[in-house]
Amino acid sequence: MSTPLEQDTPSQADQKVSFGFQEVSPEEKTQRVGDVFRAVAERYDVMNDLMSLGTHRVFKRLVLQMSGARPGHRILDLAGGTGDMAALFAPVVGARGSVVLTDLNESMMRVGRDRLLDRGLTQVQFCRAPAERLPFEDNSFDCACISFGIRNFTDKDRALEELLRVLKPSAPLLVLEFSKPTSPLLETAYSTFQSLWPPVGKFLVGDAQPYRYLVESIRVHPSQGALKQMFEDAGFVDAEYHNLIGGIAAIHRGVKPESQDTGVTR
Repeated sequence: MSTPLEQDTPSQADQKVSFGFQEVSPEEKTQRVGDVFRAVAERYDVMNDLMSLGTHRVFKRLVLQMSGARPGHRILDLAGGTGDMAALFAPVVGARGSVVLTDLNESMMRVGRDRLLDRGLTQVQFCRAPAERLPFEDNSFDCACISFGIRNFTDKDRALEELLRVLKPSAPLLVLEFSKPTSPLLETAYSTFQSLWPPVGKFLVGDAQPYRYLVESIRVHPSQGALKQMFEDAGFVDAEYHNLIGGIAAIHRGVKPESQDTGVTR
């Protein structure tokens, strides 16, 4: 196993991170994000379809196409939740491969486990762990993906560093996430649409607060260019992003260098 990450320094322990529009301690964010997803786990996919008008399923298939996944590959589906991406990767990697669905939220992962086992996708394994401290060996995975999850991470920079560590050289990371519309007119229309999410969530789930957090978390999430820079700062090369529906969402892709010491592929 790799050496554990260093303990937080006092200055790190005092830092604040965003939970929507609020600034809270890292520990409080982890707890509150967990509460959000426990509240919506059973109806999470219904709300995803409503909020995206079904387009999230198309976006996830684009991630699969960009991944280069092949039979026998080992895939890390980080923040895999209810298993949409794992269900797409599993038939591609086949019986000789595996997909490790990793999530910190037990309620979300339970829904995903039941769904995937019901479909007979036995090559999917499950691991409950934080993104910032992945319990995997260095150079373990042929590809990693995060689908609509990175904005909820307590420490995005550390999570990206961990992903770089566990990926094999030349392996890609793909991150599908809500992003920033490139047109002011589209941004205004999208903000109006987002204002409907909390009342619809109240009707379907019985609680509007998780969807207020969702809207806020999207608005404070780094822009496309900022997230690309975070990829590069973590050590990924060939970082790029592809806007979807005018930037409402984006797929970011980066590659672990063949030589991590130099950060240059050969």
